[in-house]
Amino acid sequence: MTSQNKNNFFILLLILQTIGIVVYTMFSFINEGPNLFAVFIKNLLALNWNGQFNLDFMSYLTLSGIWIMWRDKFSLISVITGFSAMILGILFFAPYLIFLFYKENTSIKKVLVGRHS
Repeated sequence: MTSQNKNNFFILLLILQTIGIVVYTMFSFINEGPNLFAVFIKNLLALNWNGQFNLDFMSYLTLSGIWIMWRDKFSLISVITGFSAMILGILFFAPYLIFLFYKENTSIKKVLVGRHS
């Protein structure tokens, strides 16, 4: 697989993830209403597999937010962007990665390390 094909696959994956989560979120909202945080906390407090998944997922979201903040040396905009990713998950994170991919001229190293390169 060529470098360009890998880049295209990565971008396609991010686009599909974004579309998938938007559609799933719409169905969840229609079926259960806007009670995401109440359900999330209830599952955490139940100490069951749903809660375990939520805790694991929250850990990933926290790491992605911290990485975003670190990559731009904790500037104000990176802190805002990082917290947005922590709250909105892949709905925010996938488009952000696509933006970075084009901003950094498809350089994965620059996408990953940002101002640290």
